[in-house]
Formats: sequence, C-alpha cells, structure tokens
Amino acid sequence: MGRDKKNEKRVEHWTKLVRNMMEMPAWRALSPVAQALYPWLKLEWRGPNNNNNGKISLSVRQAAERLGVSSNTAAKAFHELQAKGFIVVTKPPKLGMSGVASSPQFELTEISLPTAHGESGRRLYKKWSEGADFPVVKAPIHNPNGVNGKTKPCLKNCDKTIVEFASKTPEAN
Repeated sequence: MGRDKKNEKRVEHWTKLVRNMMEMPAWRALSPVAQALYPWLKLEWRGPNNNNNGKISLSVRQAAERLGVSSNTAAKAFHELQAKGFIVVTKPPKLGMSGVASSPQFELTEISLPTAHGESGRRLYKKWSEGADFPVVKAPIHNPNGVNGKTKPCLKNCDKTIVEFASKTPEAN
C-alpha cells in the first residue's frame, strides 16, 4: 500500500518582500526582470537560524531558467541589482583548471550577515541615487583570443592593474 498523500506534511518555502524596500527609488529604477530575480535570490537564503547571507549562490543559467529569459538578460538583471545596492558579490565566479566552474556568491544587503549579531543589513539601496550606481563585479572573460580567433583586448572587466612595459632595442646605425 502507498502512503496517503492527505497525511503528508507539506513544507512551504516562501519569502517576503518588504514594502518599504519596494517603495525606494532604487527598486523603482530596476527593470522588471531584476525585480523578478530578487525574490529568487532571497529564496536561497536559509533564514536567521542558518544564516548563509554572503554565501548565497545562484548562477546566471539557473536564474535564466527560473525567470524564463536568456542568459544575457539574467546577467543584466544581476548587474542591475548590484548597481542599485540590493546585492553585493562576496566571491566572484571562477572557472577552475579542470573546467569546473563555481557560481558567484552574494550578500543580500537587506539582511544582516551571520557575523553581525543583532544588526540589520547594510541596505545600500537606501544610499543609491540617480546616476550614482554602485560598482558592478562582472565575470572575467575566459577567451583571451576573442571570438573566432580574432584577437581583442580582454582585460576590460578584470580588477587587476594592468601595466605595460615597453623595452627599447638599440637601433643599428
């Protein structure tokens, strides 16, 4: 005999969006896709008892699948949420030597970090103003030779300092 579905205990997984946050100018400046992505990120938070804020992980591909949009659109939504102060990248994405990738890890600025006992989140979105976006951490380019073998500069998204050295060779007279 099978288990009776009526007697099974259902556990709902839900999150709440706070109206005060949604009335902020930063929220209104977000695109509808970025507004739809935020609850999906918040659903990855495990709650105050198992606080994983700062280690919340959701890949661009997972977000695109959940939202029903392309990967480029999902990536733009992540960038918007960063620029408006709703999320901060705590660990950037990487592609390992073996080809195994890891998703970026995020902090939701609305929620306190596990180390900040009793404090509220940083709520950077309250400090946002038109034309004063927060810095956006983008994934590094993993194809230094460009598309179809065409060489192009690839360091525009890296955080490292770029120093070019030019050595002069004595010309033969």
